[in-house]
Amino acid sequence: MARLSFLSALLLVGFTSALGVRHRQDGYRDGYGYGSQDGGRNCVNFTIPVSISARQGVFPDIPAKANLEVTDFAQKFVQQGRNYTATILLGYQTVEGNYDISAQYCYPDKVGSTIQILTHGIGFDKTYWDLSFDDYEYSYTNVALKYGYSTLAIDRLGIGNSSHGDPINEIQAPLELEALNAVTTKLRKGEIPEIKDEYKKVIHVGHSFGSVLSYWLSALYPDNTDGLALTGWSANGSFIGQTVAGWNLHSARLNQPFRFGDASNGAIKLLIESFLGLGRQDLVESVVNAIKTYTGNTPQSYEVWNDIQTTEVGDIINEWNTTATRLNYSPGYITHSDLTSNQFVFLRYGNYDIGLGVVSENTKQPVTIGELLSLGGEPAQSSFKGPVIVFTGQYDQPFCGLDCYATGTAAASIPAEAKKNFPKGGVFEAYIQPDTGHGINVHFNSSAGNAAAYSRVLDTTPDFILVFAREYALGWNTCTR
Repeated sequence: MARLSFLSALLLVGFTSALGVRHRQDGYRDGYGYGSQDGGRNCVNFTIPVSISARQGVFPDIPAKANLEVTDFAQKFVQQGRNYTATILLGYQTVEGNYDISAQYCYPDKVGSTIQILTHGIGFDKTYWDLSFDDYEYSYTNVALKYGYSTLAIDRLGIGNSSHGDPINEIQAPLELEALNAVTTKLRKGEIPEIKDEYKKVIHVGHSFGSVLSYWLSALYPDNTDGLALTGWSANGSFIGQTVAGWNLHSARLNQPFRFGDASNGAIKLLIESFLGLGRQDLVESVVNAIKTYTGNTPQSYEVWNDIQTTEVGDIINEWNTTATRLNYSPGYITHSDLTSNQFVFLRYGNYDIGLGVVSENTKQPVTIGELLSLGGEPAQSSFKGPVIVFTGQYDQPFCGLDCYATGTAAASIPAEAKKNFPKGGVFEAYIQPDTGHGINVHFNSSAGNAAAYSRVLDTTPDFILVFAREYALGWNTCTR
């Protein structure tokens, strides 16, 4: 994602009103800026070189240049009664290399003793944690800074401004895990020159696939983390087929040819250039006029907006795609098709900011075929003994199948079942955010009663969970609708 904004700005129940934030009935939000922090905001971007190796699967070349080839891969991947990864696995190899990990380090004026390493999930990059939408009103980073926590957000290996690689046999989960562990180790040893401060505790905060990697790290390197905050996660991986089908996967290079490709397609380039200099409303008006000219009918602007922004047409001709950094991903990097598939997996209709949904679509990031093939390889249990909090939306699709309470067991929720994954652990808490999908932070949270659900956590867990629970559960983006 290029520049977004994440649901993290608001601190306590009712604080939105104190800030003068007004909630509109059309799915958009008005408000006053929350870009500054009482504790100060100091951020710097840089790259962290890592030398890593991992043993991971070897797979045959999978055709993925054309959208229909990507669809063929998805059909095979989700076929019932079949483990596609095992079917095509050729063996194993050790992949090693030198890579650059893109990072954003933020710290308050008065630096504390704890830093959070933030790892994003599929479809995003590190800006997921510091979204600029509505003047950073959704920034998780800003909230952490206010409470005295520093943050180190990274682009996962293979994504965004971090080093890219072969999307089938290189950019897989095990190598990404090693990159995360290497960054953590360098941080602990003081080997990142841009970070002058020393920290006693390192907390790993993840979202979705970033939570998978954070959990995986705790299992293989339990002494390299002091606490886990796993958002948009459960230990149940049985819904991945539904996720992949819902994404309606396309070749990233074809879906957003200017951001994800190299703009070599002359016909698409000509089409895009014909709209250069036009704002989004100008584009809608020009389409309306063209339809009127050729058909004699005058469609409503809202109808045209739907045709553009909620379909892949918006991904192809949107103005952002002509100005953003061109990432030139190779075939094998694939992405969900449009805002509708984005909503299916990430968003709860009627309870998220439509404007932010559009921006998240325009600034999305892809997934590699290798990442999908290596899902499910994490250990069944972690020997980590420290505190863990799991925070997942009630209608999370990838990890709850759209209903986190449908356990079929005595467990309170599907995420709560993950307690068994930490048999040696200390404090464990699973919280379900009401009326919320997988992309927790782009939803309105109209429930102000979540304080009771966390009262026992606030009194029994380390400070980082207290802050996390307070921000997420006590009215983070609470609104009256």
